[in-house]
Amino acid sequence: MTETTCKKLQEIGAFALAGGCTRKRMKEVVEMIRAARDYRWVGVYKIIKDEFVILAETGKEPATYPRFPISQGLCGAALESGKAVIVGDVSKDVRYLPTFHTTRSEIIVPMRNDHRHVLGMLDAESDKLNAFDDEDLQFLERAGGLIAHCLH
Repeated sequence: MTETTCKKLQEIGAFALAGGCTRKRMKEVVEMIRAARDYRWVGVYKIIKDEFVILAETGKEPATYPRFPISQGLCGAALESGKAVIVGDVSKDVRYLPTFHTTRSEIIVPMRNDHRHVLGMLDAESDKLNAFDDEDLQFLERAGGLIAHCLH
């Protein structure tokens, strides 16, 4: 990862650990994640019973699916595999649940507790095709690890 990306992660980690996990703080954290890599939208989904429920998201327009079954969407695919899912063109992936009509590509990263149990998903979207690379994956995995404690 670049030095700039590492510095952004340090800022996100310090902010997340310093202020607790209120809804307002989580909204600020996802905005920091969005701005760090210039994503169009970022959301954190928490697993509650058998659903993904949005805990925090960027922007003013709410996601089309603020809650959905854990068996659906790209989040469901990431939960099933236990691995991140990167889709370069969401229009070609039948698992995609449209959050916004302008989304072209998406990355979903499982967020785990200290026991490696998946608690939720960190979701980033772009209005560009093939917008996500290995640097994004590393960044989002580490960012997710820094804020996963807010999901239990």
